[in-house]
Amino acid sequence: MELAIYGFALILILSFAGIPLAYSTLAVALGGYWIARGSFDAAVLMAGLQLFEFSTNFNLSVVPVFILMGALIQKANISDELYEAGYAWVGRRRGGLAMATVLSCAGFSAVCGSSLATAATMSKVAMPPMRKYKYDDSLSTGTLAAGGTLGIMIPPSVPMIIYGIVTETDIGALFIAGVLPGLLLVVVYLAAIYIRVSIAPETGPKGDVVAFEEKMRTVYRSWPIVVLFGLVLGSIYLGWATPTEAGSVGALGAYLFALSRGRMWNLRDNLDVFSDAMMTTAMIFAIGFAANAFGQFLNLVGLSTALVEFTDSFGLGPFGLVLLISLICVALGTVFESIGILLLIIPVFVPSLMAQGVDMVWFGIVVIIVVELGLITPPIGINVFTVKSAVPDVALTKIFKGVLPFVAADLVALFIIVLVPGIATLLPSLMRGGGL
Repeated sequence: MELAIYGFALILILSFAGIPLAYSTLAVALGGYWIARGSFDAAVLMAGLQLFEFSTNFNLSVVPVFILMGALIQKANISDELYEAGYAWVGRRRGGLAMATVLSCAGFSAVCGSSLATAATMSKVAMPPMRKYKYDDSLSTGTLAAGGTLGIMIPPSVPMIIYGIVTETDIGALFIAGVLPGLLLVVVYLAAIYIRVSIAPETGPKGDVVAFEEKMRTVYRSWPIVVLFGLVLGSIYLGWATPTEAGSVGALGAYLFALSRGRMWNLRDNLDVFSDAMMTTAMIFAIGFAANAFGQFLNLVGLSTALVEFTDSFGLGPFGLVLLISLICVALGTVFESIGILLLIIPVFVPSLMAQGVDMVWFGIVVIIVVELGLITPPIGINVFTVKSAVPDVALTKIFKGVLPFVAADLVALFIIVLVPGIATLLPSLMRGGGL
């Protein structure tokens, strides 16, 4: 048990020292095997077995297809059309450009699956018009950082895939479960903006009025997102395709859409998109392999068993256990990206969660929301730094100030989903089919 705590502490120290999470986690796992087994050869053999086990997991085939789909959509430059559509419908309201940013982030998230990619892409699109209309930088950047977190809630979501794999939960059910909570988050984010500009109207001036005909044209230009989202999620929901099959069709659809936009017609575009998708996939797999090796080390030293006994001895019921895990995830979210958190923490608590009879689909949605919180929470919210890199002339303190209303909105959404679990479990219970 003590060895496991030392391992977690060492990973944090190495990460703060600037060593990538995959390398620091693997080094600690290898050192832990060496100490536990008393032989370096045995440690290397165990690490190799974990690599083989992880890399031959067929369930992971769903990851690269959704990453490729997101990369193709980014190449097609659909983000501009999404923002124009959002602006056309709500831009004339006070705070409307910030609301349009949330709506466009939600649309982009429906085909991206990454919070960092959503925040980085939409920062380039939404920040110039908000500055043109003299929006407060705190409101603008805070909206972008928070809106980016929708990328891991609204399906398809790479963190949901990782969660489904490590907990052996149906990925299709998780995708469908994320739809209503995703819409709830959009609503509470819009409400947060409305409340803020009602209190301080000067932070979000009104935009121009857009004619109804132009509004309809923006909707028409955004049709590929609706089609892809409906095709992927609809085929999973109706049981016509597994997530892997649906993602493959979605990637093909995104490729055809990029072609229709005049992209992907030359070798350079193809190399750029496929190399970006490969690099992102390799990064996720590297983190996954290292976390898998570290998880085996934790099992080796008996942490999972000790946690089950700990929760039993302190009488932590399902709610108390979920609250404990949520607090840990929020804390780690200030340092690590969402995938690293899910791979490091969730496998450790899976036996305790199952022993308490926690619904793993519902818990998946809860943990995604708390990870979202960590991504925008001081002192090192990853999404905040992503926006900062895109808008370097805005102070970090301003961005953190701007995300505070959205932190409150996330907490409201979390409270509602905990209070009414059916928001997350209703649609999965009506699904046909399933599997990977």
